[in-house]
Amino acid sequence: MRIRRILAAVFATAALAGLGLTGAATATAAASSVTPASVTPGECTDNGGTIDRSTPVLPTCRGGMYDGQTVD
Repeated sequence: MRIRRILAAVFATAALAGLGLTGAATATAAASSVTPASVTPGECTDNGGTIDRSTPVLPTCRGGMYDGQTVD
C-alpha cells in the first residue's frame, strides 16, 4: 500500500514538471516569433529582402522575411 502511494506521488510530480516545461517552451516560441517594428539594412538583405528607398517617409524592406517592415 505504501509503495502505491509513493508511485502515485512520483507520477504526479513528473506530470506537473512536464507541464511546467511545456509552458516554458511555448512561451519561448511565442516570444521568438515576434517581428520587430523596424529592421536594419543588414537584417533585411540577409533574410532575402531588398531595400526600397522610393517610399515617402522611410525605406522599406521588400521581399524576404521582413517584407513591409521599415528600415532604419
